[in-house]
Amino acid sequence: MSRDVRAWDLVRLAMVLLVFTAAPVAGDIGSCGQEAEDLDAPKFFAEKARIDCERCAECAIPSTRCGQACDPNLTPKAFPAGCYPYVHDGEVCLNALEAASCDDYQGYMAEQDATAPTECSFCPLEATP
Repeated sequence: MSRDVRAWDLVRLAMVLLVFTAAPVAGDIGSCGQEAEDLDAPKFFAEKARIDCERCAECAIPSTRCGQACDPNLTPKAFPAGCYPYVHDGEVCLNALEAASCDDYQGYMAEQDATAPTECSFCPLEATP
């Protein structure tokens, strides 16, 4: 009888380990089945500026950065050197901006020490000017 108990204990342990250690491998999550495609900088920055401008108006944020976001002539056209984000990276960033609260957006558009959602930090630090 003690052998049967040990065998069942081993089976239960194996089941528990299987449940807690079976996980997707890198590449199985995050891309939603999309092919790796470079993010088009002008399109991304135009959409980001549109969202920033709308959120500035919605949240009544009176900052220079909001004014710049609403001026199509000031929209960046390229990523910094060494920064090569994918389309999925841009989509995640834009979704985070749209979902942000007005309090968060105040920080994103602050005159000094502006922050950004972590989802929008897809360029390496050495690539940022």
